[in-house]
Amino acid sequence: MKKNLLVVLILALVLVLSACGSAPAAEAPAEEMPAEEMPAEEMPAEEMPAEEMAEAFKVAIIMPSSITDLAFSQSMYDALLAVQAEMGGEAAMEIVYSEGMFVVDDAAAAIRDYASEGYNLVIAHGSQYGSSLQEIAPDFPTTSFAWGTTLNTFSDEGITNVFAYEANSQEGGYVNGVVAASLSEAGVIGVVGPIEAGDAALYVKGFVAGATATNPDVDVKVSWIGSFSDVALASESANTHIAAGADVLTGTAQMVVGAIGVAEENGVLWFGTQASQTSLAPDIVVANQVYDWKVALDQMLANIENGVYGGEAYTITLANSGLVMDYNGAYDLPEDVKAAADAAVAGIIDGSIVIPVE
Repeated sequence: MKKNLLVVLILALVLVLSACGSAPAAEAPAEEMPAEEMPAEEMPAEEMPAEEMAEAFKVAIIMPSSITDLAFSQSMYDALLAVQAEMGGEAAMEIVYSEGMFVVDDAAAAIRDYASEGYNLVIAHGSQYGSSLQEIAPDFPTTSFAWGTTLNTFSDEGITNVFAYEANSQEGGYVNGVVAASLSEAGVIGVVGPIEAGDAALYVKGFVAGATATNPDVDVKVSWIGSFSDVALASESANTHIAAGADVLTGTAQMVVGAIGVAEENGVLWFGTQASQTSLAPDIVVANQVYDWKVALDQMLANIENGVYGGEAYTITLANSGLVMDYNGAYDLPEDVKAAADAAVAGIIDGSIVIPVE
């Protein structure tokens, strides 16, 4: 009897010990897992970091020449890259481009395609594209468009989603003219112009004004070749100026690479505009007026973020640092000439120098 009782007690003790033992831990429900341990693809959208949820701001640009033209197109592309870097890189801003769009109908097709694909800002970088924007922009009221160089946003036509931008290129043109007239020994300067319009016309007027203000006896010969892109015609024009005695040349638009080559071959000084052209011929390029379109782009993007898709125009100037004078460090510019250039910049900014552009 005692033996049976002992067995019963032992069995009871075993059962008690089993009940108090450690059972295997159940898996924690997904909702109880710390958020930082949850895979991003399984994390509820409302708990994902904002930077992972935001889509990149999408910008498309249509250009008449290449992104490496050292002139008009490159000036805008470089500015977009600077904005992209400031925003945080490609994840924050996507940039696509169509270059060499000399044919307006082809450019118009690209503008419409980019708008249809949902790009936030479509830039038609050329005054020849204005009529295309007039037709296309109303079809995409929440897409922002921009074009230059001009101040016309088509607001008077009821269009509300087009920005415009221009450069007061006569300002850097004036400064270049001051330096050019100071350095010219022959007293003859040649200007290779494309089409007498927009920022090209302003630059030439400013250059002539600066040169003649510095030396009233200087002979500034201006030729308009009727093209923004014809390199051969630009070369021919440069040769004509040199044959007429010019020892200094300048010009504007993407076709000037031809003129710069001629200047280098003949040891003639060159003054650039729109972008730095020093790398093409570091021995003869003295100074450049460089466009920094970032000044205008920053304002556009701020407006778009606030729901303003167009209707404003922006001008880059020496005063707002949208125009920057870039001097070739390899060229030994005399101190008195540099001082005259600095005085011209200061005078333009404070209004004591008024440049005639009419």
